Amino acid sequence: MILLTVGSAVGVFIDDRIIVGTRIWSKPLKFSASFTLYGLSLAWMLSLSTRARRTGWWAGTVVAATIVIEMVIVIVQVARGRRSHFNQETELDTTLYDVMGTTVAVLWGASVLIAILLFRSDLPDRASAWALRLGALIAMIGAALGFLMTTPTGEQQAAAAKGPTDTVGAHAVGVPDGGPSMPLTGWSTTGGDLRIPHFVGMHALQLLPLLVLALLVLGARLPRLRDEGVRLRLVVTAAATYAALVALVTWQALRGQPLIHPDAATLLTLAGILAAGALGVYTSLRSAPETTPDTETKTATDTERELVR
Repeated sequence: MILLTVGSAVGVFIDDRIIVGTRIWSKPLKFSASFTLYGLSLAWMLSLSTRARRTGWWAGTVVAATIVIEMVIVIVQVARGRRSHFNQETELDTTLYDVMGTTVAVLWGASVLIAILLFRSDLPDRASAWALRLGALIAMIGAALGFLMTTPTGEQQAAAAKGPTDTVGAHAVGVPDGGPSMPLTGWSTTGGDLRIPHFVGMHALQLLPLLVLALLVLGARLPRLRDEGVRLRLVVTAAATYAALVALVTWQALRGQPLIHPDAATLLTLAGILAAGALGVYTSLRSAPETTPDTETKTATDTERELVR
């Protein structure tokens, strides 16, 4: 995936073919970069699992195999100058898209199994353990939100009633795919875009564990963060806030509203989520126990051990 990311980036610059309003190599570039992060995160999480490690190995292998199948099809369609997703123009296009749908479902199932193994594992630091568990759970929800894109739009259903259609499913809501979009991400600027909650949800897998690492590093200077209970409460607060944001961008996309043009209801809900998150952070930090110099030295040593581990 790393090599494919580099190759796709080169393709974006040297291949001027356009598919649905964007350069044809944009999709393999975004997919390979995302799969790189996803694969590295799952591999690291599996290394921390303490239960059914052989089962976890097989689940990780299934994830890797399905990622390869997915990307092979995407590259084949790029070589043919065709859409890889939602494409039913020919029998071959339909078959390839159906195979992709099956591999994504298998990938999701294997990832759920890995998440279950993490929930059952005994990890030494509770904050780290719950960051991994909740990050994996939110990521699975984000991945599942991708299936919303496979549902036929109202226009496609009306066309299907009259005969066979070339396209089933879409990224955009309320507007056709391929319209004005944000740079780099390609997300619609005129309608809702279901890729946004899919993207935001899946990357909880990286962001919540990174939060724990940041808390451990900051704990060397901030005594309150040296308490495991405080770090755990901050992780739970962050996970709840993040999950609420995933729900918000999903709601926004389903209403056909662009991410960069929120209405009053979206902004008011966002303000409520951020306020609740800030209150949770304040409450978590206030709950820190009083520490003495000896206690602080001990907890600092424990923090260093956790960082080494």
